[in-house]
Amino acid sequence: MTRSRSRTVVVAGAGIGGLTASLALAAKGCRVLIIETAERLEGVGAGLQLSPNATRVLIELGLHARLSARALAPEAVSIMSARHGGEICRIPLGETAALRAGAPYWVMHRADLQAALLEQVHDHPDIELRLGARVEDAAAFAIGAKATVCDDTAGAQETAWALIGADGVWSALRSRLFPDAAPLFSGLIAWRGTVEAAQLPHDMTAPRIQLWMGPDAHLVTYPMSGGDQINLIAIVPGGWNQPGGNAAGDSADIKRTFAQAHWPEPAHVMIDAVNRWHKWALFTIPPMAAWHRDTTALLGDAAHAMLPFVAQGAGMAIEDAAVLAQCLGEAANENAEGVAAALARYTRLRRARVARVQETAQLNGRIYHLRGVAALARDLAIRAMGPQRMLARQEWIYSWQP
Repeated sequence: MTRSRSRTVVVAGAGIGGLTASLALAAKGCRVLIIETAERLEGVGAGLQLSPNATRVLIELGLHARLSARALAPEAVSIMSARHGGEICRIPLGETAALRAGAPYWVMHRADLQAALLEQVHDHPDIELRLGARVEDAAAFAIGAKATVCDDTAGAQETAWALIGADGVWSALRSRLFPDAAPLFSGLIAWRGTVEAAQLPHDMTAPRIQLWMGPDAHLVTYPMSGGDQINLIAIVPGGWNQPGGNAAGDSADIKRTFAQAHWPEPAHVMIDAVNRWHKWALFTIPPMAAWHRDTTALLGDAAHAMLPFVAQGAGMAIEDAAVLAQCLGEAANENAEGVAAALARYTRLRRARVARVQETAQLNGRIYHLRGVAALARDLAIRAMGPQRMLARQEWIYSWQP
């Protein structure tokens, strides 16, 4: 594709959203400069789920070989009740979901996804990754303006066609563009840990996702790293709300929380097997009227951080990247007005869908944490719907295409 050297896009942030956006923009003929404040990239977090709406985009960017070697395709989602300790419904995934949506459903370690994206970025001649740097002028700027990029050696002037903020829930770029759009603490904390599969009974290591719903809390487990490890995420209420995503957690605290609620033995076995916990305070970004200003736009958590109760945080960032690149690739002209119009179109195309996903995540959180008679009614309703109708409820998410 023929392009002008003036079409340089600066992407602030080298997380999943920023790396995917860089690959998508480069595929549309842009030169991309990724600015990342970290001195080195390290995979933060543990497992993540990539449903077909996300894997479809990644495969179209040429990542199938790199990701399929690192990913595992779960056979099903088992919805479990802490109330009686058994399975309520088993929603088919695997080949069923892939055939229905036209793309696979994968679970994998977040570090493996980031590593695959980085390999693809390093292989692309039109993408430069600059670590230990920051965009000094983070405010929106007109075409031809200089975005000052600083690193340890000396400042450098980059002529930017557009600036994309993919710098997460605590986005510096968002705080400059929309200072009133601050992260809100949800009152929930995610505890994450991993267990070697060999430490657990065989029925707890099957290639499926388990969602345990209980009073005021829920637990999600699934295999990763080729099935050698089991990823655990426990969501509980709490007042601890420190920013960041990798604080050490005291295992005695999480064990006490689940013991007090009388969870069934399988949940205790998995929780007790974790040697080291980390905890994340869950923050959200309330829906904003716009994700762009002039020639600057936000994507992923910087624009719409959400609760992880539809497993779509990474998926929505990946979708954003595809739509953003498509809009910029179709920009009617290369001046500031053309870029701003393309970014306005990107916002229009994304806001309603993302808002629906955010609302679904909030609703799921309330449903998962029901107690008493309400929990009984929930369990009976899920059982009555059955596997195929439960899977069909996700189709509006999974079948999405750019």
